[in-house]
Amino acid sequence: MGYYGYGYYFDPTYFLVLIGAVLCIFAQLRVSSTYNKFSKVRSRTGMTGAEAAQRILQMSGIYDVRVEHIRGSLTDHYDPTQKVLRLSDTVYGSDSVAAIGVAAHECGHAVQHNTGYAPIQIRSKLVPAANIGSKAGIPLIILGAFLGMNQVLIQIGIWVFALAVLFQVVTLPVEFNASGRALAMLGDYGMLANDEVRSCKKVLSAAALTYVAAATSAILQLLRLILMFGGNRRRD
Repeated sequence: MGYYGYGYYFDPTYFLVLIGAVLCIFAQLRVSSTYNKFSKVRSRTGMTGAEAAQRILQMSGIYDVRVEHIRGSLTDHYDPTQKVLRLSDTVYGSDSVAAIGVAAHECGHAVQHNTGYAPIQIRSKLVPAANIGSKAGIPLIILGAFLGMNQVLIQIGIWVFALAVLFQVVTLPVEFNASGRALAMLGDYGMLANDEVRSCKKVLSAAALTYVAAATSAILQLLRLILMFGGNRRRD
């Protein structure tokens, strides 16, 4: 039997999936515990996440972005197509240091769009391809394997899936830059004291870890697919 012979009993490439899963779980636990800790620390100014967002946008010269409330926990995001900054239940009306940090981070994305930050423009253009890659990549590979290890379908599936991985990688500088902008604005605009900014940095660093874990997991998954199907191996 060839490469797939031992796959019926034990596939060592599963370790790549396991490593990615462990990283993602660890990152999620880290961001949850860090956010929960600093969500109990009220800012000295008493401003809420929504108020902080409005002030940052105005002081950054951005007047065409609305701040809206959205349900959920940490479902915060900036929608550049509608120019809306949506803040979750745990951020919008909260006056905690953690909430202000998250709100400022989303404002960082709005500033990126407003200033034409190149990585976020690249990421926006990759969204359609990444959606196709995440939905169609694996099914194409499975279909190719089912049809007698059809290498054309398998290779197309791998390349399509790679687009989703590329999106995850490009996301990293976008998120790190947004956090850097957020911390700088909170300090430069005098919205938080230095020790409060340091607390925000801990929250945003923990959040950034989830993106690192997601990108690493995606890369490991792609590597596994290449190891399993990337060559011209066939079952004997």
